[in-house]
Amino acid sequence: MTVNTRKSLLVLSLFLVFLLESTILPWLIPDGWQMRIVPNLVFILILFVSVYHHRHTALILGLSFGMLHDIVFYGRIIGGHSFAMGLSAYLLGLIFQIPRAPLPLMMTVLLLGSLVQDSLLFGIYSVFSLNHEPYNWALLHYMLPTMLFHFAAGLLLYVPVRRQLEQLKLNSRKEENS
Repeated sequence: MTVNTRKSLLVLSLFLVFLLESTILPWLIPDGWQMRIVPNLVFILILFVSVYHHRHTALILGLSFGMLHDIVFYGRIIGGHSFAMGLSAYLLGLIFQIPRAPLPLMMTVLLLGSLVQDSLLFGIYSVFSLNHEPYNWALLHYMLPTMLFHFAAGLLLYVPVRRQLEQLKLNSRKEENS
């Protein structure tokens, strides 16, 4: 497969995960946890891209799919999720870009990424007076449960996503050399 085909498949896969996340996943989460867990499987995959492929690609994907999240789910402020997803994916890719990052490091990136994204969103919503709870309450009631969900989802996705992204990086290097 060529690099362009793999990149197209990556974007298509992210879009399919976005559709699954918005249609099927709400049925799987128990009713008592619906307001506590905010699953964002697309963001998990973007963090994988930032570590195993390239942070600039993750930035563009984060901005694009964050804007899609803003438009479809969170219409109060357009651009908040886009900014938070793009910036956190870029920063974590800048700090942790290791060619063959082991599982514990990638799970640390997922936990930090989830915390950074939710903290950025909390800050943005606080600036515009859209949330009235303190940070400690938000951390305990929805940031930590979301982080644990992202951790579990990252464990399930680690092997297949890592293989595909390493193959994409290998193919792009081969094309650059030839």
